[in-house]
Amino acid sequence: MRKKLLATVVGTAAVLAASSMTSAQELNFDEYRQMLRDGNPAELFEMEGEELWVTARGPKNATLEQCDLGLGPGVVEGAAAQMPRYFADTDKVQDLESRLMTCMETLQGIDSKEIIDGRFRQGERGKVAAIVAYVTGQSHGHKINVDLSDPKVKDMYDLGEKAFFYRTGAMDFSCASCHSQDGLRIRATGLPNITTPEGAAEGWGSWPAYRVSNSQFWTMQHRLWDCFRQQRTAEPIFGSDVTIALSVYMAGKGNGGEAVWPGVKR
Repeated sequence: MRKKLLATVVGTAAVLAASSMTSAQELNFDEYRQMLRDGNPAELFEMEGEELWVTARGPKNATLEQCDLGLGPGVVEGAAAQMPRYFADTDKVQDLESRLMTCMETLQGIDSKEIIDGRFRQGERGKVAAIVAYVTGQSHGHKINVDLSDPKVKDMYDLGEKAFFYRTGAMDFSCASCHSQDGLRIRATGLPNITTPEGAAEGWGSWPAYRVSNSQFWTMQHRLWDCFRQQRTAEPIFGSDVTIALSVYMAGKGNGGEAVWPGVKR
């Protein structure tokens, strides 16, 4: 009897100690995340992107100041908060990166193949990332507002939802494996529950982001590519339909939430 009682006391103490440690760790993680937000190096990429926006480049020696992101030529403020969206001139639903490729090709003569076949953080793809930082920064604090009443956008939303739950790769993972429950994290990085409006807004509305762990700025296309890599499955083509569909699903699910672009992550 005394052995049972002693075992119960020890077990209870262990549970309480673990609970206390978890609470302390959570508090430290919250403080750590706040410290990251206090000084976001993404501002340097925003400045670079703003300069690229007004610099004449490419075979046509033109700027991007007439690029139409959905609110009219040259209108940047609030544009990212309403993307992805359908564009009649391409007859496609496009996210910010794929739309910038269209503008760079039509206005500046820069072949999209340079970006699609390029490498993250290098060459024209690296320049796209900087422009993304600038454009999304002009929607900081705006409400996410993707037009799901557009039938082509809704079709992409449905495709994105299927892709989100599709299990694939050597690990038999899906996006939902990490992002369909509350309270999960990997080390100090929280894993928002994308299946809820709040979680989708948190996930979509905080990327692109500066990653402190590798001193790099990542766009959403980069983030999604890395998710596929971690699933140990085929890496998606930059700007492909599946990446845009996943973006429509996250953005549409998070409609009404606040965008805090550019974000900062561990």
